[in-house]
Amino acid sequence: MPRLRYRAAKSPSRLEDRFLMLWKATGGPPLEREYRFHSERRWRADFAHLPTLCLIEVEGGIWVNGRHNRAAGFNADLEKYLEAGLAGWRLFRFGPDQITWENVQRLVNFMKVQAVPNSTQLY
Repeated sequence: MPRLRYRAAKSPSRLEDRFLMLWKATGGPPLEREYRFHSERRWRADFAHLPTLCLIEVEGGIWVNGRHNRAAGFNADLEKYLEAGLAGWRLFRFGPDQITWENVQRLVNFMKVQAVPNSTQLY
C-alpha cells in the first residue's frame, strides 16, 4: 500500500505577516489565505481576492538561493503561474523589497476599483 504524505499546515512566513499587516493598515478588502485555486493540482496561492480573481504570492528566500531561485523550484513556479493565468487569475508577486506601504496601497486601490462593476477609473 502506498504511503500517504503528511503535509502539515503551512505556518505564515515573516514576509506574509508583514504583507498582511500592511494590507490591513491600508484598508485592504478581506483575503483568503492559502487559497487552492486549481481543482486538480494542489497548488495554493498565499493570498486570494476572489471578487477580482487576484492571487498574491509572497516570494521569500530570494537572497539565499531559496526554492524560488533553484531551477526545479523556479520551473514549478512557472508552471503554477501559467495555469493560474490560463484559468483567468491575475497574479501579483511580492518579494521582500516590494512589500512596502506604497506598493500594498497601490494594489488595494487597484482591487477596490476592479471590484466595482463597469468601473473605468484607473488605479
